[in-house]
Amino acid sequence: MLDHYRMFAAYNAWANRTLYEAVGKLDDDAYRKDLGAFFGSLYRTLNHLLCADRIWLKRFTGTGEAPTSLDTILHEDFAGLWAARKAEDARLVVYIDSLSEAQIASDFTYTPVTNPTPVTHPLGPALSHVFNHQTHHRGQCHGLLTALGGPSLTLDLIYFVRTEGSAFLHNAS
Repeated sequence: MLDHYRMFAAYNAWANRTLYEAVGKLDDDAYRKDLGAFFGSLYRTLNHLLCADRIWLKRFTGTGEAPTSLDTILHEDFAGLWAARKAEDARLVVYIDSLSEAQIASDFTYTPVTNPTPVTHPLGPALSHVFNHQTHHRGQCHGLLTALGGPSLTLDLIYFVRTEGSAFLHNAS
């Protein structure tokens, strides 16, 4: 499972980079335009993704800043948000690389933001959730981006595997 999560961490960073490169070409009004997505705009959805990752990484590692609300605006400016996204993606890669198979299978306890009652289950499903959550909201961002006249992106995992991920997979332990 560890190599599986390593692949997802590498894919996640690649997909975020691909998305941010495209969003970075929009003007600020388009970036902030509320188009009715769950968090409204690219600006709010991308901030939400960073919030969620910080919350999960704080749960996983016990370190780092974590907002107390899932709709916190961590960065008003796109450049600051993109820099923070790159740092969080790198932090997630390092964390995944630090894990063992035994840790992935072991119980993990945390308290959800939306229902402050402790929950315990193996770490693996929580890791899977983090990557699935990113994919879910990146899909929303892709829809917003194309609605704003931006490019249609290829963000599929298998495309990553066939391109940049190919070298990663061949080097997996």
